[in-house]
Amino acid sequence: MSELGITALLIASLFLILGSGVWIGLTLTGVAWIAMELFSSRPAGDAMAVTIWGSSSSWTLTALPLFIWMGEILFRTKLSESMFKGLAPWVNWLPGRLLHTNVIGCTIFAAVSGSSAATCATIGKMTLPELTKRGYPQDQIIGSLAGAGTLGLLIPPSIIMIVYGVTAEVSISQLFVAGVLPGLLLASLFSGYIIVWSLLNPGKIPPTTERFTLVQKLYESRHLIPVVGLIGAVLGSIYAGLATATEAAAVGVIGSFVLSALQRSLNWGTFKEALMGATRLYCMIALILAGASFLTLSMGYIGLPRHLAEYVSSLGLSPFLLVLVLTVFYVVLGCFLDGISMVVLTMGVILPTVQAAHIDLIWFGIFIVVVVEMAQITPPVGFNLFVLQGMTRKEITYIGRVTLPFFILMFAMVLALWFFPQIATWLPGKM
Repeated sequence: MSELGITALLIASLFLILGSGVWIGLTLTGVAWIAMELFSSRPAGDAMAVTIWGSSSSWTLTALPLFIWMGEILFRTKLSESMFKGLAPWVNWLPGRLLHTNVIGCTIFAAVSGSSAATCATIGKMTLPELTKRGYPQDQIIGSLAGAGTLGLLIPPSIIMIVYGVTAEVSISQLFVAGVLPGLLLASLFSGYIIVWSLLNPGKIPPTTERFTLVQKLYESRHLIPVVGLIGAVLGSIYAGLATATEAAAVGVIGSFVLSALQRSLNWGTFKEALMGATRLYCMIALILAGASFLTLSMGYIGLPRHLAEYVSSLGLSPFLLVLVLTVFYVVLGCFLDGISMVVLTMGVILPTVQAAHIDLIWFGIFIVVVVEMAQITPPVGFNLFVLQGMTRKEITYIGRVTLPFFILMFAMVLALWFFPQIATWLPGKM
């Protein structure tokens, strides 16, 4: 069977199993099993056992449940309410008001976690109930959270930047610095969209009667001290070289418990609820990650990503057309693979083509991160969509639809990077 026929069969299998109501993680595992059984000589059962165990026991993943637990603890304290009290006076004058807290919160937390799923889950635990309680529209709450949650990949530290840096043999510290301006610009685009949408739909944003002077704003900012202190502890431990991302996540959990105790919201009931909530959410994400790992392995055995990458390389395109084709290629590939797997499976073939087109590898690293971000909110295998589905119980099609404007903004970001490459290369050049 040709590569096109194999791809069509696997896509049909994916939608058929999903449509029957099977969990996402088990669906991915099922599609991978079909691919291994039909188109590979390796025993599917053996491959599945080894891959799922390997992905589940990865040390780098331990930061994720800890950050999720931190979010669950904070969700049960008054910290989310305090964050809104501190941010509200500063964003209340903007069209969209408190919807901007999704973008601001994800931008801040992205500098802590390095994980898109952890950023989306942690900020979502704090903002979803607060914004819903205040009467903000669900489509904008969920859409802005899914879009802004992807900033966890772009704003350093970023796991995928480390993977690309190792694969492409470029400076990881330069990649980290290169991600700062694009990350802030993308966050600004998200907030800009919220402003435009709110101006076009003024009746859908809850009215506010509060007006604050500068002194009052500064006074209300005292509510941000616990949040800023916690983020400072987590970030500071990483940048001072005192802790790894996993250890910093543990610092965050301990800090959350301290704040919870100081606010007198820590008791056996809230401790148990936070632990069980984090366990449920992480188990959902871990099952998806395990299924995605097995699907990645089966794709590797079949050779689909390599064949597609070789086909792109053989087209002989101009640099601009090459970037556009690679954007479409990675977004389509992101429908079936997680970001790290996309980079690992394709860089060996794509990088020589990119170098032949005289494209700067630091710039290309930022480009890759942005298109992988786009894949995080692309059905059917967009991890941010799954995380939000688990948190909101909404249909994946609904979440994908309300997230579409933010996907389009990321594509606009790709074009901005092409026409103004200094966005990604200026800061590393000053190092």
